[in-house]
This record gives sequence, C-alpha cells and structure tokens, in this order.
Amino acid sequence: MNTPVTDYHQMAEDYRRIEQAILYLENHAQSQPELDEIASAVGLSEFHFQRMFTRWAGISPKRFLQFLTREGAKDLLARSEDLLDAAFGVGLSSLGRLHDLFVTTEAVTPGEYKSGGAGLTIRYGLHETPFGRALIGVTERGICHLGFVQGREGETIDALVSDWPQARMVEDHNATAPLVGPIFDLGQRGVTPLRLHLRGTNFQLKVWEALLRIPPGSVTSYEGLAARAGHPGASRAVGSALGRNPVAVLIPCHRVIRKLGEFGDYRYGAARKKALLVRESLQSANLAD
Repeated sequence: MNTPVTDYHQMAEDYRRIEQAILYLENHAQSQPELDEIASAVGLSEFHFQRMFTRWAGISPKRFLQFLTREGAKDLLARSEDLLDAAFGVGLSSLGRLHDLFVTTEAVTPGEYKSGGAGLTIRYGLHETPFGRALIGVTERGICHLGFVQGREGETIDALVSDWPQARMVEDHNATAPLVGPIFDLGQRGVTPLRLHLRGTNFQLKVWEALLRIPPGSVTSYEGLAARAGHPGASRAVGSALGRNPVAVLIPCHRVIRKLGEFGDYRYGAARKKALLVRESLQSANLAD
C-alpha cells in the first residue's frame, strides 16, 4: 500500500481511534462487543468507524479484530515458527531476503560506544506516522533512533539524548522527513534502501540482528528469538534487549510474542504493538477484505 506523505497526518489521526478501539476490546474481551458497540466507544457511528478503520488498515475491522484474540496469536506463532526455523537454518533465505536487502546495519565502533557518540552529529525531527507521532534521528551512517511520542515531546527527545549523550544534536526536519515513507511503507523501501547506525552491547546487537531476519507477517516467541540469537535459555535477557531497541518498527521487536498467545509487553504500549503486528500480518498474508 503506497501512501503519499501528505496522508500521514490523517493516518496518525485515524490511529488514535484505532488505539482506543483496541484498548476497549482489551477491557471488554469477555463480552465480545459488536462492531456498533466498539464504534460508539470511540465516538463514531458504525458507518464512519468502518470507513475510518479500512482507510487506516486497508482491511475491515472484523478481519483485524479476529487477530487480536489469543487463539489468533497462537495460530500466527505456530505458522511462523516452522517457516522461521527453516529460514534461520540456511542463513539468508527468500523468507527474509526482501527485508535483509533493504535494511542494512552498521554498529558504532568500540571507541564510539565508550564515548557515547562523541564526534557524531545526529539530526532529528518529529513526524506524523500511521502509528502516531514519532521521533526519527539520523547520523551520516544511518538511522540511529526511532521512537514514538507517548508523553511530552521533550521526554521523547531526552530518550534520544540519553542514548547518545556526547553526540551533537541538530533539529533538522528536512533531513528526517524523507524517511517516513520508506520506514512505514514496505512498497517504498525497495526504492529507498534504509541504513541503520546502532549503538548497543554485543548481546543487544545479536538480538537486534536476529530480529531483522524476522520478515513482516511472521512472529516468534521470546524463547525462539533467544535460540536464534545464539543464546538459548536467555529469554529474560532477550526481553531486556528488546526494551533497549533504539529503532522501533525497523528492528521489529513487535514481532515477538509469548508462547501462550499473549502479545506481551512493548516499550510503546500494548495497543501499539498489536496495531503494528496485526496490520502488517494481515496485509502481508493478503487477507484484506
């Protein structure tokens, strides 16, 4: 789905309603609310909710909401694990080739890591996206930060500064605006390959590298990711590494769920994790109505 940059403000507005709907469903799961009840809870008629939802997701609310159940998540995990086991077993495979070719990574040098990015310049900007307002930061070597605004915008910028305490920060909306399309639209990524510039420990980098090999539409468990990162049994440490992921969406920690079919925690909120995962899963599987 190729989305013009001019549509992202509307998509961000739509996402706010989507998030409200997901939270309502979480709080009323046992009563299995009907579509009109969900629409009313977010302040829309059933007709306008259906239209807004389809505009944002490219699929109907009914199809989307089916994947928010525990059984839907367990089924997605079962189907994904077999495919991922085969993909990781042979290295780069057709399963992950598209993602691997269009997202490349470079780690900071040990000296840069120790110095906190001294000598580097980071240009940053705040942008509307299909999943809410986000902060993007870039160095000369690639995207070093992508985080969603959850409270004050200043707090979001502070998180970037804390990751790179010695780097020179420059607000530059024009430098980061062209990245919004390729980040959130897989169709644009082939036209504009993305580079990541990552600062992390060796363990974190291994976990993030394993995450990059999980393609859109697939998920894994915390245990599965630990094994694929070369550290079987280190599920808790893997969870910590996910929490330190500096580049949301592109390093897809939202694709890690629990074996029991629970979606699990997410740095930017459980509702956003579900929205990210279900939207891309349905679209990747060509399940749009």
